[in-house]
Amino acid sequence: MEVIIIGGGEVGFHVAKALSEENYDITVIDIDPFKCRRASENLDVIVVEGNGASPKILTEAHVGEADYVLCLTRVDEVNLIASQQAHKLGANKIIARLRNQQYTAYDSIIRPEKFGVDVVIHPEKAACEEIMRLVKHPYAVQVMDFEAGRLTMLGLNINGDCENIIGEPLGRLCLENSHFRFGVIAVLRGQETIVPWAEFSFKKGDIGYFIIKTEDIENLLGLLSKEVTETHRVMIVGGSKIGRSLAKELPDDSINVRLVENNRPKAGQISHSIDESMIIYGDGTDIEFLKSENIQDVDSFISVTENEKTNLIAGLLAKHLGAKQSIIHISTTEYIPTIQEIGAGAVISKNLSTVNSILKELHTDVTEIPVVTFDEIEVDVIEFQPATGSLVTQRPLKELKFPEDSIVGMINHHGKIRIAHGSSILTDDDTALVFAKPKAISKLKKLFGS
Repeated sequence: MEVIIIGGGEVGFHVAKALSEENYDITVIDIDPFKCRRASENLDVIVVEGNGASPKILTEAHVGEADYVLCLTRVDEVNLIASQQAHKLGANKIIARLRNQQYTAYDSIIRPEKFGVDVVIHPEKAACEEIMRLVKHPYAVQVMDFEAGRLTMLGLNINGDCENIIGEPLGRLCLENSHFRFGVIAVLRGQETIVPWAEFSFKKGDIGYFIIKTEDIENLLGLLSKEVTETHRVMIVGGSKIGRSLAKELPDDSINVRLVENNRPKAGQISHSIDESMIIYGDGTDIEFLKSENIQDVDSFISVTENEKTNLIAGLLAKHLGAKQSIIHISTTEYIPTIQEIGAGAVISKNLSTVNSILKELHTDVTEIPVVTFDEIEVDVIEFQPATGSLVTQRPLKELKFPEDSIVGMINHHGKIRIAHGSSILTDDDTALVFAKPKAISKLKKLFGS
């Protein structure tokens, strides 16, 4: 499959990183020499330096032969023009990243499809969806839904509440709690990612990434001695696009939302356009202000200003002052593992949210590419369908020589899902959700292939 990525920034780089570890021909186009050098030195891709909206550059990059063209620059208008050029040159399918959501409004004069765009990804919308999942699960530092919401991946802190599981082998924990099934697909210990097997045991301070049927979440929290909590009081710091979207979408009969903005004129403008939430003029990094707003009673504190350092400070202060959940938005993805290690709260990035939205779109047409990439734990999620007669269909998973850095999390048999364990046997009618570090993927393909 040939994929051309126009824009080698954070989003373009991470999409290219996820795809280049497969057997795909990836070309990255960017006008910035630094971004081109970064992609060239770190990824197995072809790099073209130049304007991604230029017909000459696109022709040189053989855009007309591409199965996918991903227009991912930071400028909407460049992405639209690049999409139009790629469409004219004969590209098969085009995905465009557009920050301005008005382009896809029902009454928009300029529609993306007129530029040949097949799929539009809105970064802020993708980030909002991720934040809303976290608000729904305030006990987690990461949440991802699979199988239309029937399966959930939860990132949970293994802290003092979890004394009963610390030091216990995972295999024994699963046997002793056979009334429900769960899998642990990765563990973040410091800045090391471990893909655990049956003999693995947790240590205090780990972050465990659990895969479980959504209906069994309460059982899992009970095992970890964690309280099943709900969110009723939300404070959002920052009247950014993400902040404004959340202030419109989060409030309901059970959730009260306050949005804090430290620019008085902007706070006034927002208050006239949003009726669903209370808009407050204030500084989310001012301790006295936070105390006056009863920060200790806040269930979810969401810091989404345009400045990631402000977000980090506000999130740390809120957590220290008693907010039950702190959600911090950052742009520099390299910061994520360190922030998680210090325990500042849940960390989200609209760039990574966009990457995962793009991978999901690609996956609808092509199997055996990552469905999701968890950059902070260096693990990809790949959906495999075993070939007839493949090794994985011939014996239980525990008897196969699976790569150490991979684990089967879920098996779907004709729509019925089950959590995979060592005794599970796959058939060629199944699809399996596999969690793996990128270096293990080629070995997995041999196990699942004919």
